[in-house]
Amino acid sequence: MKKLQKPPPESASPSSRNAAAIDGDEELQNEVAEYNRRYLSWDELIHRVPDQKRRELIWHLMKAHRRLQYETIPYPPIPLIYSLTPEIAKNLHTYDRYLSDTLRINKREIRLEKSYIINSMMEEAIASSILEGAVTTRKKAQELLISKRKPKSTDEQMVINNFQAMQYILQQKDEPISREMICDIQEIVTNKTINEKEVGVFRDNNEIVVADAATGEIQHTPPDHQKIEEMIAAFCRFANEDEDESGKTAITSIHPIIKGIILHYLIGYIHPFADGNGRTARTVFYWYLLSRGYWLFEYMAISRAIQRSKKRYSLAYLHTRYDEMDLTYFINYNISCINEALQDLLHYIEEKQSEQKRARTISRKVPGINERQADILRTMMEQADEYFTIRQIMQMHAVVYETARTDLLTLHERGFIRKTKRGKEFAFIFNEESGLLKGNDQRN
Repeated sequence: MKKLQKPPPESASPSSRNAAAIDGDEELQNEVAEYNRRYLSWDELIHRVPDQKRRELIWHLMKAHRRLQYETIPYPPIPLIYSLTPEIAKNLHTYDRYLSDTLRINKREIRLEKSYIINSMMEEAIASSILEGAVTTRKKAQELLISKRKPKSTDEQMVINNFQAMQYILQQKDEPISREMICDIQEIVTNKTINEKEVGVFRDNNEIVVADAATGEIQHTPPDHQKIEEMIAAFCRFANEDEDESGKTAITSIHPIIKGIILHYLIGYIHPFADGNGRTARTVFYWYLLSRGYWLFEYMAISRAIQRSKKRYSLAYLHTRYDEMDLTYFINYNISCINEALQDLLHYIEEKQSEQKRARTISRKVPGINERQADILRTMMEQADEYFTIRQIMQMHAVVYETARTDLLTLHERGFIRKTKRGKEFAFIFNEESGLLKGNDQRN
């Protein structure tokens, strides 16, 4: 990651002389408006405005405008602020329309199946693990989760842990967050990967810092460990405050998606654990959005988008800390990741629609098999050199073992696939001699 410049200058009001110059400088006014529209940081402004005096003047004007829009975040331990910019508001409106209503693609209503959820949970677990340094590939990690075999390394254990954490928060989405839940999440994501004494408990020292892996430069010194209990208690009150003592919904001024992003940031800032803070923060973010009815987040792998832009992820934290704890930078970054994850999901669903169409073509050509068996056969035809186990089919189609076994044996008995013993279990592969591929390109 590039080295950050010095923190922004103090935002004193422009002098009367400068103010007079501003009134007649339309170019300057346009620059200020454009840079604020993009919500540039001081660090980004340095590269766009070489002249120091003009740069500082622009920055003072930008900050003066921002201060009129700042919203205070009710988290007493830290003075946090953010701006609800027009771009953020526009995206929130889109999410509310997409994520809390029926999903439609190409003017068709889409029924999201349980298998989609499992796939996305796997993708999130894998990306979150790689983001934290796990050495694996997406394909190998998928095979690990589908096969349910025991992990052979710490990296594989991390992938399994993150997948289990996603399943845990689905079970807990109707419960208020608590100190215990946060510790449970950290315990799940770090199981068998760190010192046992650091699992499920807050750190008891100040030896932990956040540093650049390449340069060793310290980017964040977390609060004193003696303040963690107090800060986490305030965190839970803040997270749960949209419910009153009777459990009824109370009025809150912070949009749920913004609040989820704030919770993500706070876990990273407090850094309550010796390890696993990033994974815990992202899991808490998912828990909050699911608990507030944003069901479509079950289908979105946001860590995959973060993984593609790790430098910007770190910079979003740093820009916030450098600039008066203005969380707008972190919110903007996370919204860009949500947008990317949403596009990934739409692309995935369109692919699934195409696959279902090809499966229906097979079911018409091969009477006597059900829709799921036709889709299994389609998959095996399109991956004709791959072997599939019963457990893989279980995970791919979200069915129990006996159902997956029956489906494969039915296709085997009809001569469409071949069965062989691989290790301790049977594996199945498409039978190219069945004649199904002749004169028929299933991908068209």
